[in-house]
Amino acid sequence: MIRNYFKIAFRNLWRHRSFAMLNIGGLAIGMTAGFLIFLYVSFELEYDDFHTKGNRIYRVITDVKTPTETMTVSNTSWAFAPHLEREFPEIESAVRINYLSMLVQHGEKKYNEDQSFAADSAFFKIFDFKLLKGNKNTCLQAPFSLVLSETAAQKYFGDQDPMGKTLKILEEGYPVRITGIMEDIPENSHIKGNMVLSMTTFTQSIDKDDDPDNEWGNFVPSAYVLLRKGTIASALEKKFSGFIDKKVGQSLSIDQMSYSLFLEPLDKIHLWSDRGSNDKGNINNIYVFSVIAVFILLIACINFVNLTTARSVERAREVGIRKVIGAKRSQLVMQFVGESLIISILAFFITLVSTRLSLPYFNQLAGKNMDTHFTFSVSHIFTLLCVALFIGILSGIYPAFILSAYRASRVLKGKFSGSSRGILLRKGLVISQFVIAIGLIIGTIVVHHQMHFMQSRDIGFNKNQVLVMNTGVNHAQKAFKQNLESIPGIASVSLTSAFPGWSNNIAYSQIENNNGDFQKANIGIYFVDFKFIRQFELKIIAGRPFSEKFATDTTQAIILNEKAVKSLGYNKPENVIGKRFEQWGREGEVIGVIKDFNFTSLQNEISPLSLRIEPSRTNFMAALINSEDIPATIKKIEDKWDVFLPQKPFTYFFLDEYFDRQYRSEIRFGRLFLSFSILAIFISCLGLLGLVSYSTLQRKREIGIRKVVGASVTGIVNLLSLQFVKLVAIAFLIASPLIGLVMHYWLNNFAYRISMEWWVFAAGGIIALFIALVTVSFQAVKAAMANPVKSLKTE
Repeated sequence: MIRNYFKIAFRNLWRHRSFAMLNIGGLAIGMTAGFLIFLYVSFELEYDDFHTKGNRIYRVITDVKTPTETMTVSNTSWAFAPHLEREFPEIESAVRINYLSMLVQHGEKKYNEDQSFAADSAFFKIFDFKLLKGNKNTCLQAPFSLVLSETAAQKYFGDQDPMGKTLKILEEGYPVRITGIMEDIPENSHIKGNMVLSMTTFTQSIDKDDDPDNEWGNFVPSAYVLLRKGTIASALEKKFSGFIDKKVGQSLSIDQMSYSLFLEPLDKIHLWSDRGSNDKGNINNIYVFSVIAVFILLIACINFVNLTTARSVERAREVGIRKVIGAKRSQLVMQFVGESLIISILAFFITLVSTRLSLPYFNQLAGKNMDTHFTFSVSHIFTLLCVALFIGILSGIYPAFILSAYRASRVLKGKFSGSSRGILLRKGLVISQFVIAIGLIIGTIVVHHQMHFMQSRDIGFNKNQVLVMNTGVNHAQKAFKQNLESIPGIASVSLTSAFPGWSNNIAYSQIENNNGDFQKANIGIYFVDFKFIRQFELKIIAGRPFSEKFATDTTQAIILNEKAVKSLGYNKPENVIGKRFEQWGREGEVIGVIKDFNFTSLQNEISPLSLRIEPSRTNFMAALINSEDIPATIKKIEDKWDVFLPQKPFTYFFLDEYFDRQYRSEIRFGRLFLSFSILAIFISCLGLLGLVSYSTLQRKREIGIRKVVGASVTGIVNLLSLQFVKLVAIAFLIASPLIGLVMHYWLNNFAYRISMEWWVFAAGGIIALFIALVTVSFQAVKAAMANPVKSLKTE
């Protein structure tokens, strides 16, 4: 019997090949989109879960409070990690990680290694980054020890064994010994790097005069602790305040500051943390994509039901004949559910193939590197198969029960007609599809409008045609700058310690406030030269800019932004001019105020910032290019670089491209949102096409009569289209308030954001209506132009 069911099912699919291809294709597209989203979500949720001790690993994060503000940072001071390990028996081990941009030399070749970091010796004991060669307990113990990833080892040593060999690092050319080779760090790790330098290289050798292990105020490294089994993190956190009071309580009290330490679980860092880099994930985006995946699969199921019921008239006589010769309803239900399962299994295999083919493009779109091993793991394939079977059963049950319920006597007499409840259900399903489709269209418009706003908004400074180079602080920097200024096509060259988009230093400052008192605060600081303000087109709104005419500008002057002035209690920026300040070893007065500019992403509010002239700390050089032949100008810059800075490889980037990298995750989110929205709309159109087919089939005699009595093609098309326009209108009324709430919540992630105006919703409705009319018109025109004789000859 089962064999007979399969034979009938395949014969039926082959007889109606167009219908079968439409049904299987729509389901496969939906499953492929859903599977890709499932892989993306799984990849994000599995960040850092490969560490066997992960449930005991925590990142130490800090709140730094002053009378003015509270800074929430993802790192700690140099001293916290080693002292926490010694003071608290609940902590089994601690490690600091300090990310580096390191100059590395091997023979005559030099590289800037941005993907590198220094770590304490416990790094490989806490984290499960697999060592292929070397001892995890000792490889980072001695100063000038270095562990390479497989990729880095191949880059520098080819097929040779790197163990025991040396490389030179930093501009000073310190020799470091290769003490270990590790597997490449997995893509879904928030800790990334190809080189791990021993932390003792800095704490015991290079920076030994400063004793970083007892530096409590310099917040640079990230700190992680491994708690002993049974330790409750929240209980340990409560003990930290006493520890801080004991170590630095007196000095913090004098400075009117306080530290608060918290333990952040390792598995929460990537998606849930509100601290850290712009490259981290966003759990809200994961929720959005998960919902989209469910919606796409739901649309595919609805599409399946509509296309199946659209053919119910054709199969009604088959059911009648089978019932006459003795078929039971349960047997018919099994047959139709079985056909549904065959379609879903065929879609399953097509999904595997299409996923394999589309994976490289999806990785590029999502900015991920999900390999085939991850994608086609047994667990993922099994999950996809279960989803396919579930969709097959779920989608097949309703048509199976409807078709098997036809009365043989009525069907064989030609009196079959669909029930009003069935028609209402199908219309309800189409409304559901277009609620989702309209919501996705409006959501896509909002996302891209916000991205455009972020990239085109006046951010208060010039970022165009600015080429940035990391020269480092050295004796040749001044001569190199002077020679660049003589190159035709370069309008200006300035020096700075940071630039918009780059993480700037935070300086403990005391500035005279509106009451005449010294107000203590942590304020961002840029060390710049005299040309910085003019070159970046920052606007002076009070006082004056730095000037070489005033000798004291290099020793006793500071410029603040508007935000800093407001935090000091001044209502007018001019009132802060001449006020005293103390900051990082310098005393003097405020000489100017610049208009606020967005030196970080628009996701963050502008924070207080100060500018000081201090050439000894300006390691970046920014050249403003006004040449039309940019490649030729860059070549001239490189030639000068080779003369004055031969010890460093020439690297550069353009500021506008670098600044816009802050929005990479949002841009990728927008692209993914758009791509899956298009797929969802396409599948919705297939479902609508199914309902149109069903409707025209039910009304073909009515259409024939109307044509005989003189109805025009346009009139018939309007007749068939009107009911679907109503469905789209209902869907629009339902979708608009729902998606409005969702996108309002999403926009709250941005400090500077658009407002959702009425035209956004109107545009979404118009686009959806246009798509629906195109879909409906295709089948309606076909029905209206059919020969009425064929539809009336049986009457």
